Amino acid sequence: MAAHDKMHRSLFIFLSAAVLCGAAPARAADDYSPAERALFMSDQLADLRPPAAIHYRFVKRGSLEPGFDDRATLEVRRRADGSCCAARSDFLSGAHRVSLPEVEQAEGNPVLLYFLERDIHEMSRLTHGQANYFRKRIRMAIYQGAHISDITLAYRGHRVAARRITISPYLDDPLRARFEQLATKRYDFILSDAVPGDIVAITTLVAGAGGAAPVLSEQLVLDGAVVPGDP
Repeated sequence: MAAHDKMHRSLFIFLSAAVLCGAAPARAADDYSPAERALFMSDQLADLRPPAAIHYRFVKRGSLEPGFDDRATLEVRRRADGSCCAARSDFLSGAHRVSLPEVEQAEGNPVLLYFLERDIHEMSRLTHGQANYFRKRIRMAIYQGAHISDITLAYRGHRVAARRITISPYLDDPLRARFEQLATKRYDFILSDAVPGDIVAITTLVAGAGGAAPVLSEQLVLDGAVVPGDP
């Protein structure tokens, strides 16, 4: 399978409820949740003027295993016909690097896909579960169980409007006993039309019991944005 076909297949897995391990029937075009539309079906790169680069910082912490700090960069350029946009990302580095091919016709911000594909790989590594299972749980939580709230945050010295989309894919998972230590994992996606690429931050958290330090915390944040809850 060609590299761009692999990327398109990964995108399709998240965009189509009909291919989640056979768990959901095909859906009509209007049968998408507000969270799905905001995350996967909006033109998050529309306001960019290529060539452009968007920089993010990545922080992993927690008692489960050693943490690290890293970076990610999304590069956007015009396609051969002059239209926008083709996009590629340098997502983390060294042993943590996520390698996915360039998206030749990007509208959504590919860092969302990079983050989720890495997260799914990590869930599989830590629990020995199947990647497609975790992919399905995330996708269905965005479809059925997402909570959306309006917030404000600081960006380049100004307060801007944003939305926080929160999911907890494993709380009601009938198989959660197989990975109980990570079953409370919460995902927060923070989006704002006021920032380049629309994605301000993506975070995951497995809280510690009884106020203890988090078991696992990962945060990808647009460089220059201050997210509510940042240390």
